[in-house]
Amino acid sequence: MKLLLKKTALTGMVTLVTACTTIDSPREAAAPQPGLDKVGQIVVVYLENRSFDHLFGMYPGANGVANARALGQGVVQVDANNRPYSTLPAPLADKNGKPDARLAEPIPNGPFRLEPKIGLSDTMFSPIHAFWANQRQINGGKNDRFVADGNSGGLLMGTYDASSLGIWKLAQRFTLMDNFYQSAFGGSFLNHFWLTCACTPVYQNAPKDIVALDAQGRSPHPKEPEALVTQDGFAVNTMQSVWLYNPEVKQALLPPQTAPTIGDRLSDKNIPWAYYAQDFNKAVAATKEGKGLSSFSYHHQPFVAFKRFIDSPQQRQTHLKDRTDFMADAKGGTLPPVSFYKPTGGANMHPGRGSVSGGDADAVEVISAVMNGPQWKNTVVIVTFDENGGYWDHAAPPKGDRWGPGTRVPTIVISPFSEGGTIDHTQYETVSILKLIEERFGLAPLGPRDAKATSLARALKF
Repeated sequence: MKLLLKKTALTGMVTLVTACTTIDSPREAAAPQPGLDKVGQIVVVYLENRSFDHLFGMYPGANGVANARALGQGVVQVDANNRPYSTLPAPLADKNGKPDARLAEPIPNGPFRLEPKIGLSDTMFSPIHAFWANQRQINGGKNDRFVADGNSGGLLMGTYDASSLGIWKLAQRFTLMDNFYQSAFGGSFLNHFWLTCACTPVYQNAPKDIVALDAQGRSPHPKEPEALVTQDGFAVNTMQSVWLYNPEVKQALLPPQTAPTIGDRLSDKNIPWAYYAQDFNKAVAATKEGKGLSSFSYHHQPFVAFKRFIDSPQQRQTHLKDRTDFMADAKGGTLPPVSFYKPTGGANMHPGRGSVSGGDADAVEVISAVMNGPQWKNTVVIVTFDENGGYWDHAAPPKGDRWGPGTRVPTIVISPFSEGGTIDHTQYETVSILKLIEERFGLAPLGPRDAKATSLARALKF
C-alpha cells in the first residue's frame, strides 16, 4: 500500500488583502516532476457545492468531524453577537424562512448527521454560497459563523455518512485529499474562473445597480444578499456570458474576458483539450431560439465568457463539447490530453437541484467510461468540487489573497499512478490542478497563485 504523504499544518488563517492580485502571467514554464511524462491524459470531473466535512467527514483516517470535535475547531457556532447558540437555529427548507419539517426537533450546537431524516437520495435547500458571505463564515479561520452568516439556519451543519457512494469507494481504492481548498471565496461562478484562468473576472465601469456599496459587499438591492461586482471592478458573484445565457432569467451579463486561460496555454503549444458539459448542445440551441434550458447551469461554463470563444465559432466547435462527446471519446480512446467534464445541476450534487446519490451515479458512469476505455493505463482523473455550497467545514483555509482560498472541499485522484487507498494530507487548492497541467505539458503559469501552488503531481507515484 502507498505510504501516507507528509501532513501539513491545517491552522493557517485567512488574510484579506485590499490590493488587487495581478493576473499578469509569469512566463516561466513549470519544471516537470520525474516520470510525469508517463501521464497521457488529465481529466477533471467538476462537481458542485459540498464541503469536505459534509460528505467525507466520516471517512476513516481523514481529518474529519471526529478531529474537529477533539480539537474544538469550528464546532460550536456563534450568533451575530459572537455568543454560542444554545441549540442550532431551525434548519430551513427555503429562502423564505420555512422550516424543514424533516428536522423539526432541536439540534445541539455543532455538526449533526442528516440521515436518515435527509438521505443521500433526498434534496434539500441550497444554502447561500457567495463571495463575502464565505469570508464571514470562515471568520479568520475560526469557522464558527457558518450559521450566523448563512441563510438556512442550522441546515449547513449537517453531515453524511457517505460510505455507500461510488466516489467514496473510489477514494478507498485510489487517493483522497483531505486538505484541498476551493481557490476562491464564494460560489460556483468565481471558482470556475479560478479553475480556468487562476483569476477573477473583470467588470470595469459596471452598472451601479450591481456594484457593492461598501467593502463588505452590500448590494444596492435590499433583497439581494450580495452585490455582483466589487467597488474596484471585479465580478465575484453569478453572471452569464454574453454568448451563452438564459434569456428567460433576469441576470447580469459579464463583458467578454481577455485574460489568458489554461485552454490558451494548451492551444498555443498545439496540445488538444476540451471542456465537456452535459446538455451543452441543448443549451446552445435554446439560446439561439431565445429560450432557456432549466436543467443547464450557464454560469458553470467559464470558457464561453472569454473573447476568444465568443468571437470564434471554430474555437467553440473545437474545444466546447457535450457529455455525449465525452462518453464517445472515453470509450473510443480519443480523449484529448486535457479535458474537463461538467454535469448539469441535476447530476452534479448541487443542493436544491439534485441529490448526492444522483450526482454520484453520473460521476461514476463517466469515470467508469474512462477506466474501461483504452486510455486508462496512462490517465489521471481528478474528481473535485467547485466550492462548499455554504456547508460547514472545520479546517481553516490557508493564507492567501483577497480572492481566497476558501473552504475545504473533497478531492480524489483516480489513476493507475494513484492506487493504494492513500489519504494525502498535503495542502492543495483548485489551482493545484492547473499546476499539474502546467508541469505535465511545460506551460507557463497563469498567475502568482498557480505558480506558487503545490502541484497535484505530488499525489502520483511513478
